[in-house]
Amino acid sequence: MKEITAPELKRMQDAGEDFQLIDVREPYEAERCSIGGLLIPMGEIVERQEEIRRDVPVVVHCRSGARSAAVINALSSRYGYTNLINLKGGILGYGRDVDDAMTCD
Repeated sequence: MKEITAPELKRMQDAGEDFQLIDVREPYEAERCSIGGLLIPMGEIVERQEEIRRDVPVVVHCRSGARSAAVINALSSRYGYTNLINLKGGILGYGRDVDDAMTCD
């Protein structure tokens, strides 16, 4: 599985690169803190997979990186996605390595 670090994601955001950011956390988690992107809770991924682009890199994140990794494995093996990238350390890693003013808990 391809992974990206929080500083690498920040560089992509700052450079205006064409990619999609998917947040697979629950709505109550996204209300606490967010780095943008489309919220598709893990339990809705299969029924909402048409919202996930196949023509650009797609960075998938959760709180720590575990749920997003599971989502990527499922979408890749069952539905043939080849463009999914896991945010290593999730949004907690982003807060630690990019934006230490962000609090998610």
